[in-house]
Order: sequence, then C-alpha cells, then structure tokens
Amino acid sequence: MTTASPRGTASARPLRVLAAMSGGVDSAVAAARAAEAGHEVTGVHLALSANPKSFRTGARGCCTIEDSNDARRAADVIGIPFYVWDLAERFREDVVEDFVAEYEAGRTPNPCLRCNEKIKFAALLDKALALGFDAVCTGHYATVVTREDGRRELHRASDAAKDQSYVLGVLDERQLAHAMFPLGDTLTTKEEIRAEAERRGLSVAKKPDSHDICFIADGDTQGFLASRLGRAEGDVVDESGTKVGTHDGAYGFTIGQRKGLRLGHPAPDGKPRYVLDISPVDNTVTVGPAASLDVAALTAVRPRWCGAPPADGPRPYTAQLRAHGAETPVEAELVDGELRVRFAEPERGVAPGQAIVLYDGTRVVGSATIDRTERAVPAV
Repeated sequence: MTTASPRGTASARPLRVLAAMSGGVDSAVAAARAAEAGHEVTGVHLALSANPKSFRTGARGCCTIEDSNDARRAADVIGIPFYVWDLAERFREDVVEDFVAEYEAGRTPNPCLRCNEKIKFAALLDKALALGFDAVCTGHYATVVTREDGRRELHRASDAAKDQSYVLGVLDERQLAHAMFPLGDTLTTKEEIRAEAERRGLSVAKKPDSHDICFIADGDTQGFLASRLGRAEGDVVDESGTKVGTHDGAYGFTIGQRKGLRLGHPAPDGKPRYVLDISPVDNTVTVGPAASLDVAALTAVRPRWCGAPPADGPRPYTAQLRAHGAETPVEAELVDGELRVRFAEPERGVAPGQAIVLYDGTRVVGSATIDRTERAVPAV
C-alpha cells in the first residue's frame, strides 16, 4: 500500500529544500509551492555552460544569462535565498561528451536522462546533502509516494498528458528519498500553471517552454556533432548491401530516420526508406522499408531500479521507449545483469542507446539502456 509522499508539497515537518530553478515557469512555481508548504527553501540556478549566451532564442536552449536572471527574479518574488552554482565542467564531461561519444558509436542517447542521473540528482544532490539540505526540488511532472514500510516509489504524474517520469526513470531509491516534485500530484493544465505563476507575480508566467537539447540551442544536432567529430563520408546501402547513396558521417543518423537520407536510387517499390542500422566500424548506414524497423525483443544494459529490483523470472510490465512515447505491453526479466524484454506486439524504430523505462501500473520500476534488438519476423 502507498500513501502520499512527505516529499511532495507537504511534509510532517518542514524540510530544508534546495530548489533547482532553471529560469522557467515550472521550476519557479515548484519552488513557490515548496515555500508555501512551509519548507525552508533556497533557490539555485545551475550554470551548465562555460560560455553562456546572453539571451535565449525563443523556445530553444536554456542556461543563458537571461535564464539565470529570470530565476533570480523569481526567487526574489518568492522571498527565498538564491545562488548560482557552476556545474559546467561536470555537465560537459557527464552529459555533452557522453552525448557525442554515444552518437559516434552509432547509438541514440537521451541527454535529459543523463542530466537527471548525473547532474540534478547526483552532483547537485550530493552537494545539497553535504550542505545540510533534506531534499532537491524540481519542476518535473512526476510523483513520489511512500509505502507503509517507508520505502519510496516514483509514479507517473497525476496528469498523464504532462507526465515526465520517463526522464526520471534513472533515479535510484537513495535519490528518490531526497526528491521533491511539487507539480506532479496536481491535476492542472500548463495554462493553469502559468496563471498560478502570474497570480504569484512571477515574471516567467508567459515565458516559452524550452525545447530540443539545451546545449544545442539552434536545434541542429547534426551540425553540432559534425563540429566535434568532423566530416567522415561513407556509404548508404540497402538491405542487400547495394550502395544507394552517401553520407557525411554515420553519427548524423538515428534508427527510424526518414528525412535527409540523400538517396540516389529510389526503392524498387517506390515507398519511403528508413534508417535500419548504423555501423560506425565501416561507417555505413543501412536503409530499408518501414516493415524492417519492427522489433520483437531487445536487450538492455546498465539497469537502474527506482526501489527494489524486480523479482526473478519473466514478468509483465508496460514499457516506454521515448520521452513522449506511448506505453506498450512487454514481458521482461533480468538475466546475468542484463534486462531482456519481449514486446507483446512488434515495436517500430527502437534504437540502441535509447532508454527503456518499465512501469507497473503508474509505478516506475526502473530503466536500462538499449544495447541490441531482435528484429520481428515479417508476416508471410
């Protein structure tokens, strides 16, 4: 049995809370709610770029000087102390360099998960605990609940449309014990969150949400990778190995991609072709029909459990493969430290490097990084 978590907006006793404030509306309202609930809140903005730009470009990017100033103004309105902590070097090592290395290896990483795992709930949390704080508060839409035995669980947000539990699936039990998500257990639309911010006098009420990857402000992932990995021309081939085009770097592609393939030869059936495989060893990209993207099973590595590991043997769960993806029924089990997953129905466009997050109802069981896939046998 589970009950509402004391790490939400209310607690049996006031907590010392470090509120991570990005400069956006969600984190500002989260900090305000935590303070209103009686906690002793301190705001902190994470400086994640060694050379931040002065201003954002619309809804793209974050971590600019403008964002830092917006966070400071919000903290002033809420009436809480505010600091800027420089984690740029740690972010570069653990998130940006990992992102580049994963693409170079032919995988498709999710830097938001890595940031939550390595920065917000590792570097930031460790520093917060060392300074005597009880919890780290963020503007994520997810819910922490506490069981009768005292163990904490991560659950989906009350509003499934805004749920962000997927990118928090890397958090372990220790991290969850010190996590606070004040926005997760309320059924409020984003418009209502903005209205609440306006009522509270927060100037970020109408600020656009940030999209894309925060350290690639212009949204040009391929250009970002090319600037770091260089141009490496190679072949694009079909499933038979026949050359059908060229590319400037296999790292610029991801499984399931359709656009930007620069194919010189149309498919025999005239239908679109998609990226099926990326081989960094010979710098080759393989393309084929949509049906060849169907995956029946996968193996994932580096599992992380949001609580106790699951019991031995195959068990039914639902799985989510993308931040905004739908749940799909699966059977999963842990075998020799690897997570073996079989889909009830073939899943399309599953890429190594992506995270798979397992759910038991609304509870997040844990996550792992997809290492290899098993293609579905086409129906005859």
